Amino acid sequence: MPKPETFPIEKIFVPTKQKKALKPETVAEIAESMLDIGQQTPISIRLDGDRLVLVEGLHRLEACKALGETTILGVVVPAELAQAKPLLAERPEVEAERLKMARLKQLRLEKEAAEAATAASKGAGASQATRTGPTKGVRDNAKASPVRMVKAKPKSLSDWITQQKSSGSRY
Repeated sequence: MPKPETFPIEKIFVPTKQKKALKPETVAEIAESMLDIGQQTPISIRLDGDRLVLVEGLHRLEACKALGETTILGVVVPAELAQAKPLLAERPEVEAERLKMARLKQLRLEKEAAEAATAASKGAGASQATRTGPTKGVRDNAKASPVRMVKAKPKSLSDWITQQKSSGSRY
């Protein structure tokens, strides 16, 4: 493995294809980490004539830019290694990130399932408690527009007053 060197950030060219993969939240996390512990992993760059081309480390590069740094640690890799992307998947930090994302996805799915179950049980309990039987003209579809819903005919004067108050009209 080549020894990390310091490179001027403004001299590093980032291919357009890589720029599209930029995630601002990841840049913010890395920048925060760099403030605490510094840059731990160098970026990978390759030489293309007399310019430096970013191979790996877009978020680290952008985090350094965001922190106002003018230089960044990096290693120069041969163009042949820059093309061999399957090697990146074998790196421990890539595998750790993949496992972390899988755990986060699983936790999010479990949380959503629990919330849906809670909402369903609350909704079923509330509808059973408030309704003893079907109300004439009222739909069960919560998404139905109020214009299309037909109000039940009041059975008494107090029902009519309650209905008028709930509709916002002044009797």
